[in-house]
Amino acid sequence: MGRATDRRTVVRIDAKGAASTRRTDTLAAEEPLEMRVGPAGPGRRKPLAVTMRTPGDDLDLALGFLLTEGIIGSADDVVTAQLCAGAETPNTYNVVDVVLAADVPPPETDPTRNFYTTSSCGVCGKASIDAVRTRSRFDVAGDPVTVAAGVLADLPDRLRAAQRVFDRTGGLHAAGLFTASGDLVGIREDVGRHNAVDKVIGWAVRERRLPLAGHLLLVSGRASFELTQKAWMAGLPMLAAVSAPSTLAADLAAEAGMTLVGFLRGATMNVYTGAERVKS
Repeated sequence: MGRATDRRTVVRIDAKGAASTRRTDTLAAEEPLEMRVGPAGPGRRKPLAVTMRTPGDDLDLALGFLLTEGIIGSADDVVTAQLCAGAETPNTYNVVDVVLAADVPPPETDPTRNFYTTSSCGVCGKASIDAVRTRSRFDVAGDPVTVAAGVLADLPDRLRAAQRVFDRTGGLHAAGLFTASGDLVGIREDVGRHNAVDKVIGWAVRERRLPLAGHLLLVSGRASFELTQKAWMAGLPMLAAVSAPSTLAADLAAEAGMTLVGFLRGATMNVYTGAERVKS
């Protein structure tokens, strides 16, 4: 698993048996990633965001972040994206440098709007709710896709079966892209829910699959406003979560014309918006 995991010695305690043993445990890695973004030319591009993430698929993470924040619209808006040397010794390559195409405006780097994201909360540092309500370039309301309820019910097990790092750590979220017939086309894992979504959307950007019409996104945790926005920005007409949505997530899904499914567990689910796309 490379740097995605690490080993630690723990004391295993059995409270019922009043016994303890020393053993090794596998933990999910969490490290900072700095994203530097700007036009081509001499000099270092300005830092735009720092996120705490599980190392791996870092270029996908950066592309997905830039897409879902409305800074780029497609792979054509990026000239190069590469991992760079950081300040650490030994070097951990916790920096991504992204060169934007000449016709793409560089993002604002005003300190009051700079992004600092954590593995738990996402874009906590944004100044106001208006700053995160980024409008999508894609009209998902007109997407005619429908998904059978039985297909939806099977997706959490399919996502779980594909989570390689979770099997070893139990500490990662997952985001999976599925077709309407239930085929898994892409999955990413990360200690942060929003990072897992950015990684799988960034993969779709790199593969030139946008907009993701006719697809749905399944997340292993809850559905927040931020994850709903990211799905909308990628042109996804459906977002499903194994846990609860928030009020803002439901409001944004209704505004966008998306289908939002929560508590997708076993044979049951709650459809909060766009129920016409879920067929019994």
